[in-house]
Amino acid sequence: MTSQTQPAPDPSCSNRNDLSGGDQLLCLIQDPYSGTFHADAFWASLGTSIGIMILITLAFSAMRPRNTIVYAPKVKYADEKHAPPKIGKGFFEWIRPVTQAKEALLVEKTGLDAAIFLRFTRMLRNMFLVLSVIGILVLIPANVIGSNKVGGGQSYFVTMTPQYPNPKRLSYIWVHVVAVWAIDLIVAFFLWRNYLAVVRLRRQYFDSPEYLMSLHSRTLMVTDIPPADRTDEGILRLADQVEHTAGLPRAAIGRNVKVLPDMIEEHDEAVRALESVLAKYLKNPDKLPAKRPSMRASKKYRANNGGDNVDAIDYLTSRIRELEIEINHIRESIDKRNAMPFGFASYERIEDAHTVAFAAKKKHPQGTTIRLAPRPNDLIWQNLPLSKKQRDWRRIWNNFWILILTLIWIAPNALIAIFLSNIANLASIWPAFRPNFQRHHKIWSAVQGIASPALTSLIYLILPIIFRRLSIRSGDTTKTSRERHVATKLYAFFVFNNLIVFSIFSVVYGFVSAVIKNRKSEDAWHAVVEGKFFYKLLAGLSNVSYFWVVWLLQRQLGAAADLAQMINLVWVWFCRTFMAPTPRQEIEWTAPPPFDYAVYYNYFLFYATVALCFSTLQPLVLPITALYFAIDYWLKKYLLLYVLITKTESGGQYWGILFNRMIFAVCLSNVIMGLVIRGADGGWFKVYFMIPPAFLIVGVKYWCASMFDNQMIYYTKATLKDPESLAEPGKKVRKNDRVANRFGHPALYKPLMTPMVHAKARHVLGQVYRGRLESDAVAKTGYSDIAMDPMSRNQPGKTARFAPPAEKEMFEVVPESQLDFENFKNRPEFADALGGNGELYGRPDDLISERSSTPRSFLGRHGSGSGNSSRATSPAGSSRSASAHRRVGSGNSSQGSDSAYRRPVEDQVHPAYRDDPSQGDLGRARGRGMYQMSNDSENRLLNGAQPFGRATPPDEVGREAYGLDRWRTGGSGYMGVPGREEEEGSITGYDYYRGRR
Repeated sequence: MTSQTQPAPDPSCSNRNDLSGGDQLLCLIQDPYSGTFHADAFWASLGTSIGIMILITLAFSAMRPRNTIVYAPKVKYADEKHAPPKIGKGFFEWIRPVTQAKEALLVEKTGLDAAIFLRFTRMLRNMFLVLSVIGILVLIPANVIGSNKVGGGQSYFVTMTPQYPNPKRLSYIWVHVVAVWAIDLIVAFFLWRNYLAVVRLRRQYFDSPEYLMSLHSRTLMVTDIPPADRTDEGILRLADQVEHTAGLPRAAIGRNVKVLPDMIEEHDEAVRALESVLAKYLKNPDKLPAKRPSMRASKKYRANNGGDNVDAIDYLTSRIRELEIEINHIRESIDKRNAMPFGFASYERIEDAHTVAFAAKKKHPQGTTIRLAPRPNDLIWQNLPLSKKQRDWRRIWNNFWILILTLIWIAPNALIAIFLSNIANLASIWPAFRPNFQRHHKIWSAVQGIASPALTSLIYLILPIIFRRLSIRSGDTTKTSRERHVATKLYAFFVFNNLIVFSIFSVVYGFVSAVIKNRKSEDAWHAVVEGKFFYKLLAGLSNVSYFWVVWLLQRQLGAAADLAQMINLVWVWFCRTFMAPTPRQEIEWTAPPPFDYAVYYNYFLFYATVALCFSTLQPLVLPITALYFAIDYWLKKYLLLYVLITKTESGGQYWGILFNRMIFAVCLSNVIMGLVIRGADGGWFKVYFMIPPAFLIVGVKYWCASMFDNQMIYYTKATLKDPESLAEPGKKVRKNDRVANRFGHPALYKPLMTPMVHAKARHVLGQVYRGRLESDAVAKTGYSDIAMDPMSRNQPGKTARFAPPAEKEMFEVVPESQLDFENFKNRPEFADALGGNGELYGRPDDLISERSSTPRSFLGRHGSGSGNSSRATSPAGSSRSASAHRRVGSGNSSQGSDSAYRRPVEDQVHPAYRDDPSQGDLGRARGRGMYQMSNDSENRLLNGAQPFGRATPPDEVGREAYGLDRWRTGGSGYMGVPGREEEEGSITGYDYYRGRR
């Protein structure tokens, strides 16, 4: 074998005066890291990172007892079951409950998604601790022994790498080959072991009371339904074609909500804009500005508002009223005949739903797709009507734009690496800038230290937003799938641009330049051979490995900053000091912030990939990565226990993408290690010997998928066909629970937002607001009759005319003492964005009550009320909060009318869901088709009007006003649900529908 030695490195390109500007640029591109990293940089980064992290942690320990809203909001807001362990006021008393919290407690208090995130972090910590032993005790000594020290002057960081292999000691390369086998086996072991643990957690999740009592656990989602089957009966027929089950499901076909979601979004934006205008204008209510606020009207409505600039308050209040009227009109005009190509089918038994879903994996009756339904708050409704062809095309275009974005970022990434991280390089090729740089060297050094990380951080904050929007446009039907796709695309972007391109760009450019230069005197192939690509790759990767060592050390600062909530604290302080926040903003600031799983999973996967790829090139990355995950595990554990919430609980569905990306990271590291061994002149035989571990790790992936995936997805894969025959003698088998299908589009029933104002400005609202105040109570109908007055929300059976003055007012006045998320956590407008699915606060959206098997969200206080109601009601959790939030003005904020109480029950049902009179009642179902039955998706889906008034019996005095009795129709059953007498004679049993075959 020929000896390969590298001469002493040239002086830094920025210090060479013999090169022109263009030649210096080419020199910098070939080696952008020359003169930047050395031993002192490592120790400086280690000291500053650990030191600043300790200071931030001490500052957090000092501020935590005095700022529980920021550092422990879940202690205040969570219900008793989900409240984290109590924590003392001592300086370090937050450490003990974090260290004592086991995985079972984490699952109960934080949810399965958070528990699996912490398990994944713990797996990476333990895995890199074991790999650090191999790196420190095996790889570093082997590299030092096999390093060529003839040139002298090398730093001990250089001798730790195989950058200068000694041609007389090339046998040490076998140590790298064995290390590759050991690393692959260790990673495979940890992945397999944690796969088993995740399966165990998923099975425990299936058996949890929350899952067993949820609606989505027994519901199927059917998409791509052909026009002929777009009925409730059609959904039942499609499900029955897949698998016969003992119970007959209750079906609900999707309805066309037209432009309703867009109008509600525009309404919410108008409300927030009005709140912002009022907050600024009424910042000092005793000294109002002389000029009223103005704004540019929307181009669409500019012609109707007399020009470009209009009075902001009048314009926004007018737009809000108009939108409310239009929204209510569209809600009343939804046509039940205009069905959409998606629907839902809910079973009485979870086993039936999962059996059908498992059987539907390989069956697509009539071209449909049948799978388990997600939680209702997890759905992206706008993408459900898309056809397969539309989704495929959107997915192709989405991947195309992400590819373009990835390629475009190559040039800015290279410029940031060359110039922004070292402004001296910019001065070396820009003569006009050089004098200024030399005169103000300290100022530009400060700019260099701030600009590069700030610009990079800003880009990494924007990227997830871009990828989320692209994922929605690509047709993702759930938020969970969207977040999984965001994580995978972010990971691909980071690996390609920040690892592959960033690390080997200079190597490839230098090799191509050398080939072009040698080709002038030699043939092309000989020039390629003389270019020594593999050795240049080894040298280039060894040089850039110093950067990754320092970069990984600096990640500790990000972990500490997350614990201290520095960004949130600074932003809230700035807004409250220099701006005029609205009451809604101040309430939202007190809510527990959601945890961004996609972003943090991408970070952790990327750190692990970098460490694995450079494990043999620079073994120091292994203990540094282990140190990062060891610290961040405890810090994230505290945050997930006490601060952060899971906005959309997926039940641990992120594990699949984590497992697959770790498999990819191992395979990529094997490729890089093979190139390194070839560059060290280890020969192709040693490279071939490294191929089996790659097949082994891929085999582990497919084996785990075949063995465990079905256990993680399905509660069961088969069920008994006739459980009635196996019932105990004398035991009555429960009939169909009549599970109501409440997977209705939120636009049909979601209450509209009410503008909020500070209580200190209440006395001047009459001067500021020029719209209707009290006379609007009868504006909707044009009659002054009591019978036509809007209905009071807080006093059912009373009209708004005789309601307290607070109900007649348009704005919701919030006192300063009540600007707390605790008073609003059950309001839909806050719960949807900040409350997750409500489970943390004891109000899961799709929990089925024991008595009626209907979702509790439609029976509780937070329910939307009547289908005719458009505005959200004030919280009524306590007398304090009930009296704290007042309403000012009226207008169309009160949409209910007591005429709803004088009409028959059928007339109170939303028009889109009323029965066809020609079909008769449920008693005629015996003469109908096999699947035809009372249709819950067309019957009283949005029904919520107050029942007919009746005297309160003595034994019911003081009973909770929001109990189940409120939903009684005066008979023994709930609205839209037959009473016990009718249920006894129900025809929904298995024998009737299946026995006649």
